[in-house]
Amino acid sequence: MKKPQFINNEIYHIYNRGVEKRKVFLGKTDYLRFIHDLFEFNDENPCAPSNIRFSIRHPAKIDTLHCLKTWSLNISKRKPRKLLVHLLAFCLMPNHFHLFIKQNEENGIVQFMQKLGTGYSMYFNEKQKRVGHLFQGRFKAVLVNEEKYFDYLPYYIHFNPLDLIEPSWREGKIKNYQKAINFLNSYRWSSYLDYIGKKNFPSVTQREFLLDIFGGEENYRSSIKKWLKEMSKVRKSDIDEFKLITLE
Repeated sequence: MKKPQFINNEIYHIYNRGVEKRKVFLGKTDYLRFIHDLFEFNDENPCAPSNIRFSIRHPAKIDTLHCLKTWSLNISKRKPRKLLVHLLAFCLMPNHFHLFIKQNEENGIVQFMQKLGTGYSMYFNEKQKRVGHLFQGRFKAVLVNEEKYFDYLPYYIHFNPLDLIEPSWREGKIKNYQKAINFLNSYRWSSYLDYIGKKNFPSVTQREFLLDIFGGEENYRSSIKKWLKEMSKVRKSDIDEFKLITLE
């Protein structure tokens, strides 16, 4: 799929997965590292060097506490960020990731994705003693310029973890809705928890835009189960159209 032209203030769904569909997140530290990079690289200013240097030179010594301590230190000492993009929502899965992004600065998406892909790949390859590409080519992107897609995509991105327990959610065939909701409420590696008012990684995303549209955290929380149930009513023609913007 040919990438769209990236235009300031337009919104895009961005997706990439591991080469040969391999896992790119092997444990908690990898997820934390990528989420750290979502924050760190979304800046016109140079990156704070301390965590980058340590991660590349001593990846085996990285643990959750180190990631969080260094992240907090870098945030407290850095200049105010000049955001390249507004990261509206994200979700990380074992072998791929989804981002919902609005471009702020000219060429902002390309700069952000180049830094993100290179930085995380260097960390992962050094840690796993491997060489070569980690992700399957350049990232895929699609312009979200129709209301029906815009309304659907944040839910789709946040529902992705259900593939791990209820893959039939995509056809609206969920056996236990409460189990699905409970799983989403326990899955840390997305922006979902921050959208329903549970602080998880609140500094990473810029949520005001979507929350204003959805009517706040409480309304977003209450709409989740409704959306899961109503997916069974989506027409096949619409599902085929949605596949074009979900990029999987």
